[in-house]
Amino acid sequence: MTGTLALVGGREWTDGCTFDRDLLERSGGSEVLVLPTGSAYERPDRLVEQARTWFAALGATVTELPVLARPDAMDADLAEQARAASFIYLAGASAQHTRSVLKDSPLFDALVEAYRGGAVLAGTNAGADVLCDPMVDFRGGAFTVGLGVVTNMAVIPRADTWSPEKIHRTVALAPEGVALAALPEATALLRAADGTWTAAGVGSVEVHLDGRLVGLAELP
Repeated sequence: MTGTLALVGGREWTDGCTFDRDLLERSGGSEVLVLPTGSAYERPDRLVEQARTWFAALGATVTELPVLARPDAMDADLAEQARAASFIYLAGASAQHTRSVLKDSPLFDALVEAYRGGAVLAGTNAGADVLCDPMVDFRGGAFTVGLGVVTNMAVIPRADTWSPEKIHRTVALAPEGVALAALPEATALLRAADGTWTAAGVGSVEVHLDGRLVGLAELP
């Protein structure tokens, strides 16, 4: 049975992200494995420290998995750490870098294996984007290939910072049959083991499918 999948719209580990307590409970543990892959060139240490401070207040510890470049994703010891984790958080600002590091790697296989074995797998900001296939290219709002933990679905992280025109363009470019979720910051979509989706956090999630606004039940 798979675990819980969490797609977070950004501004992670801040007030309003009440869903993190729920995710800890679902994981059954008190340790969070954080991969700052998407911020490899933007002080990943600061991202990890933010996570440590946030989760300490929730009674949990954070361990960094330093997967910042392709050789890290090929490292058997790092993959084994991921495979054994009960709660994994993929973070950072660059979905393209995250994809190039993780795609077709032992580390990514280990993340998926942990998730399918019951672990919580969370992605925030670019981490949420890249877990989907297709994924949204932040630079222009078009679509490209993601890692595909969930398919026929894409998300717009930090949607509340996008202009209406850019969101409209991305909705118009969405491939037929692909559900597109606009995720505000400090807001999450959670998929339980039975496949049902719920929204949590401070914002409202909008789901677009073939140009129509639909409910969460339409998510794959």
